[in-house]
Amino acid sequence: MQLVSVLPAVSAVLLASSVLLQAPAASAYVALMAGQRARPLNGTFNNVPVLHSNQPEEVEGPGILITTTPGRSIAAETGQALRNSEFSFNGDFGLHIHHKYFPPNRKNISPQDRRAQLTLAAILINPGVRPVHIRFANGAVRNSFEAPYLANNLMGVKPLGPRPWNTGPGDATAVQMLRGRLDRNLADEITIPARSRVVLFNTALPALGIANALLRGHSDGPFQVAVVAAKDPNSDRDILAMLDQGRLAPGRVYLNRIADIQNRQIFSRVGGVALGDAYKANLRHDLSSQGPLHVPLTSTFRHHFGTSDVQVNALATRMIDSSLDNVGTYGVRFDIDLQLTGNGPYELVMSHPSPSGGRDFTAFRGSLQVTTADGLQEMHVGLRSGQSLSLTTLNLHPGVVNSVRVSLVYPADATPGHLLSVVPSSQLALVQERERQLELARSTVTRPNAPPPAVPPAVATNGAAATPAPTLQPAQPQLPRPVVAQPRPVVAPGAHHWVPPAPPLPPINHSVSPSRSAAAATIQPKSNPAAARVVPPSNIRSATATPVPVVLPPVRVSQSLIERYQDAVEAQQQIMRGLVGR
Repeated sequence: MQLVSVLPAVSAVLLASSVLLQAPAASAYVALMAGQRARPLNGTFNNVPVLHSNQPEEVEGPGILITTTPGRSIAAETGQALRNSEFSFNGDFGLHIHHKYFPPNRKNISPQDRRAQLTLAAILINPGVRPVHIRFANGAVRNSFEAPYLANNLMGVKPLGPRPWNTGPGDATAVQMLRGRLDRNLADEITIPARSRVVLFNTALPALGIANALLRGHSDGPFQVAVVAAKDPNSDRDILAMLDQGRLAPGRVYLNRIADIQNRQIFSRVGGVALGDAYKANLRHDLSSQGPLHVPLTSTFRHHFGTSDVQVNALATRMIDSSLDNVGTYGVRFDIDLQLTGNGPYELVMSHPSPSGGRDFTAFRGSLQVTTADGLQEMHVGLRSGQSLSLTTLNLHPGVVNSVRVSLVYPADATPGHLLSVVPSSQLALVQERERQLELARSTVTRPNAPPPAVPPAVATNGAAATPAPTLQPAQPQLPRPVVAQPRPVVAPGAHHWVPPAPPLPPINHSVSPSRSAAAATIQPKSNPAAARVVPPSNIRSATATPVPVVLPPVRVSQSLIERYQDAVEAQQQIMRGLVGR
């Protein structure tokens, strides 16, 4: 490892960061595609209507969350009568419900306590004079008790296995939809009598927790849907009574920002009926002649990676404080078919744009399927903003078209848009190394007194075991006279008693090479380097140069390792001086 290469690499990363801050939001800066261009997928949504109940996301009390029945409901915040999201389903349909309960006393609720809760319920309404039969193909309902959401849990890429990861209600329901399964506690068939209402399901909505539902079905007649939150209902009758009150649940924080929603200055959440529960795209690409492939996945008006390919489906009807379209695409199934020509291994990578302000965040935590000629792989992905992760390695065969399908049901609590790439392994490795160096540079700025990063152990050339490299600290003026620290007892690995150390060997000389900076002292071993051992001094003072404190563990040090380490120290100090001078 050439440590002197740290400076140009970090400089490149810092330059890329400055480009990010100046780039328009629609460009969605991703380091993996720096200097390269993305291609649009130009896929299509189907026309299956889906009820999305996600506005308000954070519910503050009982009431109606959304209803597609004709008429109006009263807003708790303003007392206004808001028009319902009127719609009648008939044939194929879908349901997506995602809410959190944030009660007024949220600050007094301890996570260790049994938390107060609402009940979240879906109601099917048949206004006609004939019964309506409904069959469900797949679906699931989960809450935070059943599938806890831990923000930083299970990050990276992991095999999914037969039992999916428990990473929150949104991912838990999306996995069932991705695999085409129906929860055992959900009926696969239901009949709504004429001019009647039926509670399809109800689940706990924990305080400070989440409840999520995804279902897909087919009806033989028209019906409507309502979603309500009820406080401690004893029966379905209590749930239906909440709908009859005609009052919306409190928590609609966007009612005073209707103009901003109309102008697309904010997105809000989705409360309405979207057209489309599946998105499909097919793309052919020659990696040998066209280079690496980058395509938008779950792209938005802000994040489409310069392609103008916005994968957002329209709303047929919506509440007034809903977003203008289904910008989240929660619950939508994506099937991306790539026809690739190339030779050898490539990495299939998922990325999220770097944040243009504020802190990094968890941008995706969900499950994907990758299907190739070698079979089906299922994986769980925990992705942070600004990060690129390899989903799998694609072994492409020359002279043929290699088919790759990427499938996912987009989970709630993820942040669109994402980038899907097929790149050489070396390209991904370079970006990940630069990300690591950027984090190192950031930590140096926030902790200016922190020591330089540790150097990997020296490789033994004479059969001896490799030993750790020395660690230097920045220079400090007016140091006292050198004092050799007495060796302290150490504990042998696995032992429970003190083991006396070996007798200290003669200390080595310290001098300053005129060709080096005064900030880094050259360590000159004595004539017998094989027997030389560095004893950690408490302080060192040199009469010929600026004193430098050195804290060294007992190691054998080769001259080449010392010079490499000095170069690394100089490079690190240049980085620090450059960052401080910005």
